[in-house]
Amino acid sequence: MSDPTGVRPWRDIERRQTRQISVGDVKVGGGAPITVQSMTNTPTTDVAGTVEQIRRLEDAGADIVRVSCPDQESSAALKDIVRQVNIPIVADIHFHYRRGIEAAQNGAACLRINPGNIGSRSRVKEVVQAAKDHGCSMRIGVNAGSLERHLLEKYGEPCPDAMVESALNQARVLEEEDFFNFKISCKASDVFMASAAYMQLAEQCDHPFHLGITEAGGQRSGTIKSAIGLGNLLWAGIGDTLRVSLSADPVEEIKVGYDILKSLGLRHRGVNVVSCPSCAREQFDVINTVKVLEERLSHITTPMTVSVIGCVVNGPGEALMTDVGFTGGGRGTHQVYVGGMPSHRLKDEDIVDHLVRQVEEKAEEIEAKRKAEAELQAQTEEAPSAAE
Repeated sequence: MSDPTGVRPWRDIERRQTRQISVGDVKVGGGAPITVQSMTNTPTTDVAGTVEQIRRLEDAGADIVRVSCPDQESSAALKDIVRQVNIPIVADIHFHYRRGIEAAQNGAACLRINPGNIGSRSRVKEVVQAAKDHGCSMRIGVNAGSLERHLLEKYGEPCPDAMVESALNQARVLEEEDFFNFKISCKASDVFMASAAYMQLAEQCDHPFHLGITEAGGQRSGTIKSAIGLGNLLWAGIGDTLRVSLSADPVEEIKVGYDILKSLGLRHRGVNVVSCPSCAREQFDVINTVKVLEERLSHITTPMTVSVIGCVVNGPGEALMTDVGFTGGGRGTHQVYVGGMPSHRLKDEDIVDHLVRQVEEKAEEIEAKRKAEAELQAQTEEAPSAAE
């Protein structure tokens, strides 16, 4: 729920109830926080380069990272990669089922298999056994661009019905092998097709879903398509983990993923900047200020909201609902708000430098309060056992 207090019911999102699975030590589904994923684009055999990219993704907030295993050398490289990173690694498996077995043996936390190209049931059975033996979860990764031939013949073209049938057929195979630690994705580059497939599938099973609009495009167009498709599903309560697929630096996928979740109140990480588009009333350069400010605040992981408004029309009102607010005033004298309340005025000082200091101080205050509350809760929980 976006607003568990019920004060703003129009913001409530009732998430779909699903089974919960484990991807390494990360929980997916069953009410767990929605996780954000990306995928490396370095050659997997370049262990140093792949590890460096995974660490960058970790720093950006990635919960899970997928690594492609197109050949035996790549699946073998997983052993060295996994031991050098701190988040679960998903092995992306296509065409050759042996890569899935090798990936499980070499430390993958999850195996992504594509029903359209993984092969016969006997091969899937071997991959499932490897997953069981090595404590891996799995993802059934249906893709509109690589559906099974018999489904394309049945439906004539890729469509939501074909994707859902593919997913349910593969889910049935895993369940018949007594394997339930899996999630499902039904991705398409067409926003309508992907959304319809996920919505249909949500009515027919309780497995957790990995969301994505595949091959969404470049950073700008892909972000828009993903925001529409994923936002639509998340707003309906559908989705337990997601990847924003962009032809861009994978770190950008993590940033956009969190921005989508933040916009719906489903998960918060870092600073959410509320800013006006600027107009003739602005009392300072809003656009460039916000551009630099977002870059300067990228190191803050504490969930916070900062408003930067050019004039007094909406500035004071927006500031009431933010941790740090800034409103442009006449004659170069601006108003700073902290905790929703007027704090002080700013004149003849760099706006960005000042706001960065205010945000850092507020972040420290929030983290200190959170730590104190956690310690108090721990003491309260220990008290009964100590008395016994």
